Amino acid sequence: MGLLAGKTAIITGSARGIGRATAELFATEGAQVTINDIDGDIAEQASKDISGETIAVSGDLTKPGACDEVVQKAIDAFGKVDILINNAGYTWDGAVHKMTDEQFQAMLDIHTVVPFRMIRAVAPHMREPAKAERDRGEEVFRKIVNITSISGTMGNAGQANYSSGKAGVTGLTKTLAKEWGQFKVNVNAVAFGFVETRLTQSKEKGETVKAGEGGEEVAIGIPEQMRQLAAAIIPLGRAAQPEEAAAPVLFLASGLSNYVHGQILNVTGGQFGGMYC
Repeated sequence: MGLLAGKTAIITGSARGIGRATAELFATEGAQVTINDIDGDIAEQASKDISGETIAVSGDLTKPGACDEVVQKAIDAFGKVDILINNAGYTWDGAVHKMTDEQFQAMLDIHTVVPFRMIRAVAPHMREPAKAERDRGEEVFRKIVNITSISGTMGNAGQANYSSGKAGVTGLTKTLAKEWGQFKVNVNAVAFGFVETRLTQSKEKGETVKAGEGGEEVAIGIPEQMRQLAAAIIPLGRAAQPEEAAAPVLFLASGLSNYVHGQILNVTGGQFGGMYC
């Protein structure tokens, strides 16, 4: 019996990186997991590789109806949704004065609009059972965990679009916590610092993702010189591994956090560098 035994979870962007580590951990803890990625082959492979009961649902979540489809396929497979992890995302960096409208909007779409649409799609599957449970005098907790970043709380040079999208996650999280607390849906977020994923690997590797309406190939990663500064700005002396990032998500998705609500949990190794009054 694991921490998530008998629970079903949807994790967006879960074929790679933090999402993949979270899916693996959730499955180990007994959850039925819906794995989502924009790349269908990678999503299917992740579903096969992960030991546990999983399904793969691919698709670009920024497209109309895509979020509803993910939720419906999870319902078709497992009959309910207990946990939603809004994790999907990528970066498309650039200086503000050179940034296009498409570049800015793309980050808002994937980091703020998609979580909103996923939440709206799961609404009847979380709220309606809760109403029936309330009428019976039962208290059953469900969970929404939004993945954000300290770029959204501290800002980060070259990431005005990403930082704005992630800052929006904070407002979404805290507002939903006020609306859905009555239904015993815990709504929280995790703000990550430097986690070792393909988005934070050396930019010199030359890996790209397709971004925006036109599917433009966008370089991802961080210049190696900046990566080497990690030890200087993180008191623990290194970046987190995806498995270390997954653990606090598990905490917020489990019964251990039933009285944690409307919070932004910083998982940064103590990283500093923000601007505060």
